[in-house]
Amino acid sequence: MTLLKHELSQGKQMLFIWTAVIAGMLGVCIFIYPEIKGEMSDIGSMFSNLGSFSAAFGMDKISFGTFLGFFSVECGNILGLGGAFFAALLGISSLSKEEKEQTAEFLLTHPIHRSSIVLQKLFALVLQILILNAIVTGVTALSIYAIGESPDIKTLALLLLAYLILQLETAAVCFGISAFLSGSGSGIGLGTAALFYFLNILANLTEELRFLKFITPFSYAEGADIITENSLHLQYLSIGLAAAAISILAAFYWYSKKDIV
Repeated sequence: MTLLKHELSQGKQMLFIWTAVIAGMLGVCIFIYPEIKGEMSDIGSMFSNLGSFSAAFGMDKISFGTFLGFFSVECGNILGLGGAFFAALLGISSLSKEEKEQTAEFLLTHPIHRSSIVLQKLFALVLQILILNAIVTGVTALSIYAIGESPDIKTLALLLLAYLILQLETAAVCFGISAFLSGSGSGIGLGTAALFYFLNILANLTEELRFLKFITPFSYAEGADIITENSLHLQYLSIGLAAAAISILAAFYWYSKKDIV
């Protein structure tokens, strides 16, 4: 487990910064809600009648006047997109950084199997995402308590769970890509997360592009759908989990046979 500890130690600064930024922005966003609560109903009515723009962000299905409606649109974008970027950066650098930083030769001369390297790096990746989400959940709960709101706990829990799974899938896909890279892949990772986000927006705009929902993990983390249906889309979720599993298997397979220099 030495490599696992090394990965966690090496990534602690990045974890601290991203956690502080995302949790801090979420806290501020929640604390703003009581100040604008009275105007949110009118704003929500205006946004719900903007046609394609409203549909793209799910604002035609929910009310800004409710805390959960406000949370899913404003806070959800912070946690969903910010968390996806963090997960993508972690995943895309996990296996490629040894070659980029020219530490692969040192690592592979130790009596440790390549599959163990992949497994420990994967555990470190998942653990960091879980830590971020645990802190974010705590900050969210404390902030909601502080402003005196009482949202439906099940719906709020489903929203937070959906964002967690979204991050894990994004990380897994980028982790799989990382096994095929030999240099910096930060741009690829951020691009993958951004692509997932915009594919979901496109899928919301028109029925002809609805099939894109099967590609992006943002499909089952759609706040408007979770609030109105009080459940996750199992159809999209199952495909997302399958994509994550295939990506991880690809990472194990390719990393075990690639020529690392």
